[in-house]
Parts: sequence; structure tokens; C-alpha cells
Amino acid sequence: METTLTILKPDTVAAGNAGKVLALLEEKGFTIRGIKVMHLTEDQAKAFYAVHKERPFYASLVEFMTEGPVMPVALERDNAVAYLREVMGATDVSQAAEGTVRALYGTSIERNAIHGSDSAENAAIETAFFFSTSELIAAV
Repeated sequence: METTLTILKPDTVAAGNAGKVLALLEEKGFTIRGIKVMHLTEDQAKAFYAVHKERPFYASLVEFMTEGPVMPVALERDNAVAYLREVMGATDVSQAAEGTVRALYGTSIERNAIHGSDSAENAAIETAFFFSTSELIAAV
């Protein structure tokens, strides 16, 4: 089993689609190990997305991710990182495959509904950013 992190972004939460996305993830075989609702501060968003600091979209990404509540979710299943990326769909929602989270709920390349870790190493780092060990439910 592998753990990964997803974040339901402010556009998903504001549109009332968080439950639909969580249901889709569970239908795809993911188990929720940890979940919370929070409003990221600017410092938290900057720290989380620091890897993108030199990219032209960094400032607008930080602004977007702090505009409303988000839902970090620790997920588990076999091949969780790669499979979540498949279920999410392409970053550019116009390129996302039918039935993926981004095709269903994203509206633009930036307002694309969901974040997902891009490697097992980053999944561990990103999960630890939002959850302490005691906040995660152990696999049954």
C-alpha cells in the first residue's frame, strides 16, 4: 500500500463539489487516512508551493490557494501516487480525459479542482506538511 496527498482546492470547496470528488476517489479504490478543512495562510501556501517559487504562475497560485478553504486528504491504495494522477486528469482541464476529476470539476489550468503529489517522496513530504502521524488512521 502507498500513501499520497491530495488537496481539494478552493474552487472545488466553494462550488460544493468536495463530497463528489471524495466519493469518486473512494469509488476508485482510495481509502481516506486523514482529512481536514482549513484556510491556508499566505505563508503556508508559499511554503507548500516553494518548489514553484521561480515559475511565473507562483504568485497567482499562492493567491488562489489562499482565497478560501481547502481540504487536504491523505489517501492510500496500491500505486496511490501514479493512480491518483491518472484519476485527477491533466493539469490543463481542456486536455483532461473524460471522467477525471479535472474534466468534471476544473474550469481552467489554474482552477483545476485538485492537487496531487507527483512522487512517493513528495507524497511523504506533502502529507507531513498537513498531518502529524497521530492524525492519520493506520491501514486496517
